[in-house]
Amino acid sequence: MFNIGLGEILLVLVVAFVIVGPDDLPKVARWLGRQLRRLRTLIRDIKAETGWDEVEKEVREVQRDVKQTMREMDVTADLKDAVKDVQGELKGISRDMEKDVRQLDREMKQDAQAMDREVREALRPTDEARQEAGRAVENLESALDAARDAAMDK
Repeated sequence: MFNIGLGEILLVLVVAFVIVGPDDLPKVARWLGRQLRRLRTLIRDIKAETGWDEVEKEVREVQRDVKQTMREMDVTADLKDAVKDVQGELKGISRDMEKDVRQLDREMKQDAQAMDREVREALRPTDEARQEAGRAVENLESALDAARDAAMDK
């Protein structure tokens, strides 16, 4: 109650022993005991008359109610659960998106390969025609060279 340790009590007793003396010390101790009892009785009577005990009980009940309400209103656990749920949803969405991206990448590569084949197939006749045209030009050049040579020989 008063936060008095054993050392402090011994010091008070030694000081009282020196001041009061060994003969009167028991009388003083009894007198102090009676005064403390009267003081406690007086405090108890004042509390009863003023209703302090009831106020004290009500204050304790209000404190308990406030603490209970604070515990009930504590939404940190709910928020943590909500955060975990959202994180789980985001991870699921992320996995789905990665899967979709990989699928799109595969499809685009396949489409690109198919388009490359189609373009090569479409260009094949053009390449063949170009090669034929090149051969025809060579033949014409040969024929032209031959005609020049023949004209020069005449």
